[in-house]
Amino acid sequence: DIVVANYGTNDIGILFGDAIGNFAIPKTFSTGYDSVPYSLVVSDLNNDNKLDIIVVNHGTNNVGIFVGRGNGTFEAQFIISTGYESQPYSVAVEDLNNDTYMDIVVACSGLNTIDVLLGFGNGSFTIPYKYSTNNNSFPLSLVIGDFDNDTQLDIAVANYDNESVGVFFGYGNGFFTDQLIFFSVDYNFNPYAIAAGDFNGDNRLDIAVVNYDYNYVDIVLTYRNYTFLSQNTYSTDNGSNPTSIAVVDFNND
Repeated sequence: DIVVANYGTNDIGILFGDAIGNFAIPKTFSTGYDSVPYSLVVSDLNNDNKLDIIVVNHGTNNVGIFVGRGNGTFEAQFIISTGYESQPYSVAVEDLNNDTYMDIVVACSGLNTIDVLLGFGNGSFTIPYKYSTNNNSFPLSLVIGDFDNDTQLDIAVANYDNESVGVFFGYGNGFFTDQLIFFSVDYNFNPYAIAAGDFNGDNRLDIAVVNYDYNYVDIVLTYRNYTFLSQNTYSTDNGSNPTSIAVVDFNND
């Protein structure tokens, strides 16, 4: 099945698959008036072995959760506020404090923060704990991974307006260091979306970001703990304006 966030109609849509490549017309679930849903992920938040949907509502400054019933239907959205004018832009889900329960991380472009919501395993969460990405940074995208090889999850964020990639290193208990800037330039960087993968075969996670304004992909290679090498840049062609990125092995090499 496929689920999409519908910015223009303030809802999410689910296209149910028939296992032979066909999909039904979307079944929609409202995210609220003027909610402007920007991004979503799917995970089991309450340990019932049924998938739930987590969406960030940019217009109404909250995280919306649709608890799944396991039969293609969902309970009505319940929301967790990310704060006045927080304007959440992207979301990721992982177990950040090693309690086997899923936690939520949100990039809030309006407040220049990332918000960490720790899960209790029953579908409820702590209030958001906010980590600053610095004034006027405008964080748009984030990715979770172990960037310093200490077996604990960290958070990397693309800060569009202050032209930087920042990393919050995790302690394994749901808390993180202040942001450390590992790549920042003063010329036409503007990272819009971020992803992680091992790009050079050294068994360390590297970072890839796309630059919407100047049409290229930057690869930032991990060197060792708390150190990143300078970027390699690849053009996406003039006028391409890349907005999203995913990492996968397409050619089985």
